Amino acid sequence: MVNQTGKPSDPGRFPAPKEGGEEVRNYEALLDQYGARKFAEGEVMQGTVLKITSTDVIVDIGYKSEGIIPVSQFIDATGQLAVAIGDVIDVLLEDTEDYDGHIVLSKEKAEKVRIWEDVERAHNEGLIIRGRVIERTKGGLKVDIGVPAFLPGSQIDVRPVKNLDSLKGKEIECRVIKLNRKRGNIVLSRKSVIESETARRKAFTLEVLREDAEVRGSVKNITDYGVFIDLGGIDGLLHVTDLSWGRVNHPSELFKVGEEITVKVLKYDREKERVSLGYKQLQADPWTLVPDQYFPGVRVAGKVVNITDYGAFVELAPGVEGLVHVSEMSWSKRVKHPSKMLQLGQDVEAVVLDVDLENRRISLGLKQTEPDPWTTLAERYAVNSVISGRVRNLTDFGAFIEVEEGIDGLVHVSDISARRIKHPSEVLKKGEKVDAVILNIDTENHRLSLGIKQLQPDIWDQFFNTHQLGDT
Repeated sequence: MVNQTGKPSDPGRFPAPKEGGEEVRNYEALLDQYGARKFAEGEVMQGTVLKITSTDVIVDIGYKSEGIIPVSQFIDATGQLAVAIGDVIDVLLEDTEDYDGHIVLSKEKAEKVRIWEDVERAHNEGLIIRGRVIERTKGGLKVDIGVPAFLPGSQIDVRPVKNLDSLKGKEIECRVIKLNRKRGNIVLSRKSVIESETARRKAFTLEVLREDAEVRGSVKNITDYGVFIDLGGIDGLLHVTDLSWGRVNHPSELFKVGEEITVKVLKYDREKERVSLGYKQLQADPWTLVPDQYFPGVRVAGKVVNITDYGAFVELAPGVEGLVHVSEMSWSKRVKHPSKMLQLGQDVEAVVLDVDLENRRISLGLKQTEPDPWTTLAERYAVNSVISGRVRNLTDFGAFIEVEEGIDGLVHVSDISARRIKHPSEVLKKGEKVDAVILNIDTENHRLSLGIKQLQPDIWDQFFNTHQLGDT
């Protein structure tokens, strides 16, 4: 019986001649002509879906009767039926004996056979396959590639992975490195895929990399001294001094691991495969504008960004800082430490004292924003006038008397007492309040000379006033 295409509609029932002779040869030729062939149990073939019932899917594989597959094998993860009439699907012939007039087929077993064929081909040809991590097992991960496979911990990445659970549920690419179909064992390697991709990217990067080029990369690691950037199979170092024109306490203030950034290639050693990168070089150097904006005598505003034992650094503009030395903080106060005057983040005004473009240094003065009290000292005090103050310090050559906050006068040892003394401590004590006479005011050199013995009459004058020549 022949259908509309001219082929036997039921090749399984095509009458076979007896063995031997010309009839056999003609029969075999007829089978070849109409595509008829023998069917074996366990064989995988393609079939066409003819009908779908509530319980079964009827499939035509060109056999003398249709095949039947439970509809449950076509339900997807969402619970929906994933097949339609007319679909061509892979099936495995489980049983050629009729079952209510049908042969028994399996879609699930056919898929597993196909999967194993694909796995064997991937193993033999070194192909990459995709799978989903199911769970963590002893020594590695269990991966679903259609059939369960094992991914050893040593083959997960080029570097040890601390948290294997972070890969659970993720789709990954691997190669099959070991296969035993009889035992159903498959061993995978994700590390091999990563190494191959890294080598490919590295070869490309090394070929196109050049100095002064702007390239994209991802932050791979952050250290105290800089940031390592993955440029594509090769790492470049972005040193902390090349992060910003401004002050950076730690690279983590600017970048995070995994972040993609644009950097500039500063140096490239092709033989040693060393790359030095810059980030601040993508912006103009702010010091090029310093000569026009900052010069001695100009008043500026800024923010305190660092405090040391010897002074405070003030940011005048992004990338431009000036130093206020501790000696330039106050006219009158004795500043033991800059932190007594300033705090981090404080907004301040200062006067530019000096600019060193070559060494990128700007000297600032805080006290210069206020009048110098020494310039008006002569207006407040007159020579030969008497002042009161406290003994602040004693030295071998005299005593320092605090006239007002920040202004000390010196009483020389010869001006402390009318009698001869070897050390000021014979007459004065530190912290003692005393009166003194102003002997001299030197505003230019910030010196004030005082005398204590001048408060009493000169004993020599008294002597000569009461004694004459010839007196006994």
